[in-house]
Amino acid sequence: MAEALLPGAVRLSSGADSAAYLHDEKSDFDAAPALNLGDLDITTDEFILDEVDIHIQANLEDDLVKEALRTGVDLRQYSKQVETELQRIEQASIKDYIKESQNIASLHNQITACDSILERMEGMLSSFQSDLSSISSEIQTLQQQSVSMNLRLKNRQAVRSQLSQLVDELVVPSTMISVILDSPVTEQEFLEQLHELNSKINYAKELSFKETLACSDIQDIVDRLKIKAVSKIREFILQKIYSFRKPMTNYQIPQNTLLKYRFFYQFLLANERTVAKEVRDEYVDTMSKIYFSYFKSYSGRLLKVQYEDVADKDDLMGVEDTAKKGFFSKPSLKSRNTIFTVGQRGAVLSPAELEGPILIPHTAQRGDSRYPYETLFRSQHYALLDNGCREFLFLSDFFMVAGNSALDLFNSIMGKTLSMFLKNLSTYLSDCYDSIAVFLCIHIILRFRAITVKRNIPALDKYWEAVLELLWPRFELILEMNIQSIRNTDPQKLGVLDTRPHYITRRYAEFSSAVVSINQTFPNERTHTLLGQLQVEVENFVLKMAAEFPSRRDQLIFLINNYDMMLGVLMEFIEEILSPPFGGMIAFVKESEALIEKGQLDKLRNDEARITQLVRGFSSTWKQSVEALSQDVMRSFTNFKNGTSIIQGALTQLIQYYHGFHKVLSQPTFRSLAVRSELINLHHLMVEVKKHKPNF
Repeated sequence: MAEALLPGAVRLSSGADSAAYLHDEKSDFDAAPALNLGDLDITTDEFILDEVDIHIQANLEDDLVKEALRTGVDLRQYSKQVETELQRIEQASIKDYIKESQNIASLHNQITACDSILERMEGMLSSFQSDLSSISSEIQTLQQQSVSMNLRLKNRQAVRSQLSQLVDELVVPSTMISVILDSPVTEQEFLEQLHELNSKINYAKELSFKETLACSDIQDIVDRLKIKAVSKIREFILQKIYSFRKPMTNYQIPQNTLLKYRFFYQFLLANERTVAKEVRDEYVDTMSKIYFSYFKSYSGRLLKVQYEDVADKDDLMGVEDTAKKGFFSKPSLKSRNTIFTVGQRGAVLSPAELEGPILIPHTAQRGDSRYPYETLFRSQHYALLDNGCREFLFLSDFFMVAGNSALDLFNSIMGKTLSMFLKNLSTYLSDCYDSIAVFLCIHIILRFRAITVKRNIPALDKYWEAVLELLWPRFELILEMNIQSIRNTDPQKLGVLDTRPHYITRRYAEFSSAVVSINQTFPNERTHTLLGQLQVEVENFVLKMAAEFPSRRDQLIFLINNYDMMLGVLMEFIEEILSPPFGGMIAFVKESEALIEKGQLDKLRNDEARITQLVRGFSSTWKQSVEALSQDVMRSFTNFKNGTSIIQGALTQLIQYYHGFHKVLSQPTFRSLAVRSELINLHHLMVEVKKHKPNF
């Protein structure tokens, strides 16, 4: 195959021939002129033999070379053939270049033209780049100018705002001038412009300290407006104050009007203290006279509707009803017993009557009504409480005072009236021997004091204390006089002995029950001490009186009757303390038992809702109610044994009423009620009640 490709090639038959051939080739190469092969020169020292070996080995691996070596191709002939082929190709390439010479020249011209175009573009871009550099510097300059302008703008705005405020505060508009000069003070527009004027006055004062020249430009007109406003306000307020003096005037109406314009006084106080003091002094003087005149007249008219029969120094527990006799002695009370009972007089302490409408004396006189002193006392002091609280609030609001300043201003108005009250009370007490009336007055004051504390009005606190300092000593004195009258009573001088309850025992029982019932809400240790002394003297008297009977039987009968009298009052007290928590059930039992006796229980057939409420109410609250009742009794009675007896009596009575409640609900009329299953077992109730009995 190699021979076909390379005709004329000599076959290498042996290794010796190959060596000789190579030697001849070498001699030819040595005789040939030296060639500059450049990078192709493998004889230079720079050629790396290792790489030559690699290339030779790679060529020997070539399939064509392997075939040539195997078949013995003539390399010289092959080399000449290759050279000839290269020359032919070279000639062909030259012809192609000559053939395409015009195209190449055209391409050369185009390239030259492109170079010139690119050169011009390069110049344009360079110019554009320089322009951009100048624009960048201009932008920086503009940015710096913008920052500077922004800073100047902010500074100018700051100056403008301050100057604008200064100008706005200093400029006096024509509207303000016309309104202050011409509009009535009651107009809303006048009040608004007065606020503005006050603001300008204060601002001008502030700037005057800074020596601002602009203030001098407006100072004159502002001062004139201030003088005019002060004059109009002074005239308005004084006119309202003078209107209080008109007869039959309800001064609360002009007071409310003044409160609507409370800023007027604030303006006077800030800008013209002399006028403000004049207005305040005029108000104080006017209201002081009005209150004094009103309460003096009212108190005098109240005394005209008081009971004519009042207790005197001889109306004591130890004095007989028939003891006061004589030609010059005034008639005694129809019944001295009423002095020691509270009866309906205690209703004056009920919330409804305590804060009820005051008495109208002329109405009572037309109806020929008469009242005990404590009722008049309540009406008088409730009027004082109501007017005093309202006046204190008005003073604090209108004259802008608080704390001691408010109290001093209040006392400057009400002081004369309060002194009159204390003087009248002292005069009355100096000749008063009605201990129940005095004690009721004490508790009226205690409750009124609690009301003022609740309303947060401290104006009358000192007055309440002063009244109590008058009432307490008198009550103690009257009680001590009664104790002394019992101590001085000689059983041997009382005439015929009688085993029935003695009048002293009856009076003591009624009096102690009255005092204890009144004293429940506001327990007082002084009262307990005095009642304890009275109890000791009564016990001693009863024992001394019993000793006057010749037989032991009569003595015991007398003691039993007298102690039974006390226990009867005790039962009345027990009913009283059971009424608040269990009054509904007790009333139902009493009503039902009365209807059962008449055979008319069917009238209650439709009271299922009432019965259900009573059953469930008792079941849910009886334990708490019993506990509260026990604590209340123990606070009211300092003698533990006595208190324990009262608690036991109250619990026994409660069980009896609940037993009666069971019996009523067991009647045929109520047997079908489902709520009967919720009744507490009576035996269980008795066991639980025993746990609440105090042990001492």
